[in-house]
Amino acid sequence: MCGIIGYIGDRKACEVIVRGLKRLEYRGYDSAGVVTAQGNEIEVRKGAGRIDELAQRLGFLEMEGNRGVGHTRWATHGVPNDINAHPHTDCSGKIALVHNGIIENFAELKEELLKKGHVFTSDTDTEVIAHLIEEELKSAENFEEALRRALKRLRGSFALGIIYADEPDRIYVVRNESPLVIGVGNGENFAASDVPAFLEYTNRVVFLDDGEYAILKKDSYVVKRLDTGEIVEKPVHEIEWTLEMAEKAGYPHFMLKEIYEQPRAIRDAIHGNREVIGTVAEEIANYERIIFVAMGTSYHAALVGKYLFQRLVKRVPIVEEASEFRYEFEDLVDENTLLIAITQSGETADTLAAMRLAKRKGAKVLAIVNVVGSMATRIADLTLYTHAGPEIGVAATKTYTTQLTVLTMLAMELARKLGTIERDYLNRLEEDLQRVPELVERVLSHDESLRELAESLVGKRDFFYIGRGIGFPTALEGALKLKEISYIHAEGLSAGELKHGPLALLEEGVPVVAIAPSGKTFSKMVSNIEEAKARGALIITLSDRKEAEKFSDVLIEMPPLDELLTPITYVVPLQLLAYHLAVLRGNDPDKPRNLAKSVTVE
Repeated sequence: MCGIIGYIGDRKACEVIVRGLKRLEYRGYDSAGVVTAQGNEIEVRKGAGRIDELAQRLGFLEMEGNRGVGHTRWATHGVPNDINAHPHTDCSGKIALVHNGIIENFAELKEELLKKGHVFTSDTDTEVIAHLIEEELKSAENFEEALRRALKRLRGSFALGIIYADEPDRIYVVRNESPLVIGVGNGENFAASDVPAFLEYTNRVVFLDDGEYAILKKDSYVVKRLDTGEIVEKPVHEIEWTLEMAEKAGYPHFMLKEIYEQPRAIRDAIHGNREVIGTVAEEIANYERIIFVAMGTSYHAALVGKYLFQRLVKRVPIVEEASEFRYEFEDLVDENTLLIAITQSGETADTLAAMRLAKRKGAKVLAIVNVVGSMATRIADLTLYTHAGPEIGVAATKTYTTQLTVLTMLAMELARKLGTIERDYLNRLEEDLQRVPELVERVLSHDESLRELAESLVGKRDFFYIGRGIGFPTALEGALKLKEISYIHAEGLSAGELKHGPLALLEEGVPVVAIAPSGKTFSKMVSNIEEAKARGALIITLSDRKEAEKFSDVLIEMPPLDELLTPITYVVPLQLLAYHLAVLRGNDPDKPRNLAKSVTVE
């Protein structure tokens, strides 16, 4: 998740920008850069590495000028290196900009611009924007008109900070599905991805909405609509956060912030893979022997992938923990095998070992990864990125739901290519997937009631999570979240397995969390829930079926959705429940004991 900071005023811009970039380091980054302007001259310095090292090596603090923008990059298009770092410029060198987000149609725009003679120097989607503005400027009356015309051609998400050399009294900032906020000062103005970047200078802020842009001058600012150019009157808010609180956008913990970022992250996963998913599906469509490998939460995503492939692609994949893969599969993998490795960090030691073994045996390896340039991406033949942005909390939240989103898109695309499912059904499923971010926002509205539920459960010692079919991995993930951060014993079970042993552990008041969406397993789930209820269990049901109230002590009402997409929405209340229980028990959910974000040793 890239960070942006912009400044115009009387201070030395580079000093404000470097301090702002330092305040944005918590967002995670692989490279950074600064552009400043003095009069009609602009200067760009950028590179891969940490801000302190770059500031010393490249002399960020020696740059002249009282206006500028800076950027910390979390790679999405193009590997992390000096060339792909932001800012990016056009052919003339007069337009410099930084970008947070994903441009879906960058490939077709780049091809068009190349034919018109534009020369590109990076592998990023961002550079397309600079050249597109340059092209529009040839026929536009002024830069602002060229900017609006260019940005209306973009599909995807973008927050932008832009400097144009021939307009020395202003900077431009834009927001569309990526965060950007204005800081209002006295004789100076700021813009940033998050408030902490400028909070030491001003606590007066203006929050931009999607489809809005602003022109910042030293003593004034104006906000306009991107589609019409119409001026928008915006209220100025006074922020009362501390700097630490501001880094978390006002949330008490990064985990809660990241849970709430999931609607945006899922949208980015959809946008970021729309153009590449077809190419990947084409490459793997003929493989019959498919093996998923992963660990932890990613393993649960792999299990969801198995159900998706079975139901949509009519393939029956094997799902194996990466740590066990090499001991059981070395003689079963060959050039006819497709290995799909799922890893948030791209550095999980066991998963990397499984990938290397599969490669030695001639298998095709597809990685589903969050971190661009990670080792998994270098080993794999093909890569799909989840585009979740940095995840600071150790317990995976938004990286899990974006993994599920990518797996769903891949299974749907394979089904289209192979003709294994009726096209009308796939079209309806695609429409439902587009609605998922909005539905997750609705689920997040249960937060307060889930906190109250957690208060009633804080003294419980054991939890059981049950599900069937594609709901079973959600039960496993819900139990894992509770164990990871609340330190309460929890088991995730296939609901049908209850009567084969675990039922003996149920007694009066033991919480049983049931995953019960509408679909082919609902009636069987009701039977399993009734069995648990007959033993005195406290039944907490997640369902879109109102009749679930009859057999539940607590019903968490879920929005109606195709059963195959419910793993994405149904895990969110389980994340929140685990979070609140952890906090109520005095634990730090961001730093659970004995655990690391990325397990880089076997």
